[in-house]
Amino acid sequence: MKQPTNAQWWILLAVALLLVALWPSADDRSLAAKLVNWAVDPRDSLPTLPGPFAPGQGDDLETVNAHDLQTRMYDELYDKGGWTRLRLQLKVAGDPFDPGTERQVLTGIGVVAAFLVWRLGGVKD
Repeated sequence: MKQPTNAQWWILLAVALLLVALWPSADDRSLAAKLVNWAVDPRDSLPTLPGPFAPGQGDDLETVNAHDLQTRMYDELYDKGGWTRLRLQLKVAGDPFDPGTERQVLTGIGVVAAFLVWRLGGVKD
């Protein structure tokens, strides 16, 4: 009976950890996406682009002023370009695919990796 070598165990562990980090939850981003969001702004000091007004909010002067201020702060940083622009984009970045497609791709990667480790053979007893 073949037993996996030490290197094969490490490959399987790395693939398993990669799958766990990239697997999206049912209603949120994956752990890897959350890590990227946090890494570019750990102190949550960068502004985000505000969404559109809810119905009736456009009539409130204070709400409009706060919305415009946040938009101006975002635009000023975005116009600087370079690393600052990339940080603003990565702060709100999500997963590249929808969760269903991402799960299928990750399952395929896990199956192919396990098959390749098995086919490469191990130490024979």
